[in-house]
Amino acid sequence: MTVKSPGFAPGLFVFAWRWDAWVENGVEGTLRVLGASMRRFFVGTSLLSLLWVTQIGAAQEPAVRWIGTWGASPMGGHVNFGQPSPANSTYRNVVRISAGGDSLRVELTNEFGSRPLTVGAAHVALSVGLGAFKPGTDHVLTFNGQPSVIIPAGAPVFSDPVAMQVAPLSNLAVSVYLADQPIDETTCHQDARSTTLITEGDNTAAETLTDARSIYSWCFVEGIDVSTHENNAAAIVTLGDSITDGAHSTRDTNGRWPDVLARRLQADPKTAHLSVLNEGISGNRLVHDVAGPNALARFDRDVLERDGVKYLIILEGINDIGRTAMPRDPGDPITTQDEIRALGQLVTRAHSHGVKVFGATLTPYVGAGYASPAGEQMRVAVNEWIRTSGVFDGVIDFDQVTRDPAKPAVFAADVDSGDHLHPGDAGYEKMGASIDLSIFH
Repeated sequence: MTVKSPGFAPGLFVFAWRWDAWVENGVEGTLRVLGASMRRFFVGTSLLSLLWVTQIGAAQEPAVRWIGTWGASPMGGHVNFGQPSPANSTYRNVVRISAGGDSLRVELTNEFGSRPLTVGAAHVALSVGLGAFKPGTDHVLTFNGQPSVIIPAGAPVFSDPVAMQVAPLSNLAVSVYLADQPIDETTCHQDARSTTLITEGDNTAAETLTDARSIYSWCFVEGIDVSTHENNAAAIVTLGDSITDGAHSTRDTNGRWPDVLARRLQADPKTAHLSVLNEGISGNRLVHDVAGPNALARFDRDVLERDGVKYLIILEGINDIGRTAMPRDPGDPITTQDEIRALGQLVTRAHSHGVKVFGATLTPYVGAGYASPAGEQMRVAVNEWIRTSGVFDGVIDFDQVTRDPAKPAVFAADVDSGDHLHPGDAGYEKMGASIDLSIFH
């Protein structure tokens, strides 16, 4: 009869064997069997302890999450590239991210293309301006491990994650090479207030570009996400028209009001976990397609599908009001209730996905080309509804911040860019500085 393995009960070791085992194995054999059993017990308990500690550590370690740090709403059309064709060309887009991270991924787009789009190569690097990137920071973008990808018509595509440490408010150069192919429609964000350089051939890996042509649109790139371990990391989407897009701000200075907000968030330890995604389109409207899809149509793509979105600021509707006075199409005119209903729909859709919504009041526009007394009455009524309806989770009163106290229907002189519709750099700075950051705590 052999010795039984040690049994275990909390706080007690029980060893049992019979006299015939002692006789059969002798003292040395019995101790050898007993020692082996003891070793198995301590190894087993050690492994269980290690597993327990590992599980505790895993439970305490936050999971890696993706958060949008830059975005631009894509639009259709054909940008004047200054070349016979958009194909066989490299497009170097320069963008400023808001939040930083240990790795990133880039979203390319062919959403308005009428054919599949072959991206022959794509790179991302730290930009140093004038189309150049910082040596040693260039990274090849891959797609399921491959350096090229075919994007179906109407679709976006994410790159594989890139192990690249990026600081908040970094400027990145995203270079996209389109192979030689027929391209009927391009997908770009027009009037980006940023210079994109185009060269013939594949120059995605070139630190500097020569013989480059300049355009002022972001092309074939829609978003950038960063990875984070912070449980409270989140994105703020700013949805709007040209005033959110930054029209009339100084090019290549990142002077839009969402840029001002992003800088303030990163400077405050209480809000440095938040990023800002600018989804403004110059000329955009709430319910009609003119410049890009209307806000109701693009809402899912530009807001709900953005990674990590927790907050939304809506500043949209002045173009709908203006075109009521100067209609381009028979269906252009809308009523105050039409505008209020559209804004309410955006809030309802955001709330159904757990997104908090802040309504921004419409800024003054009397003196603009499409201003009218009836339109001004609509603007005042919509603003009153934004302030008092209780539909929004909070109100950002851009109207109050930008208007002339003596003539509330017009911009203050230090805000106006000169067209009485768009702020200048000082106006955008004033708007971004007026937002109470405690609403994001």
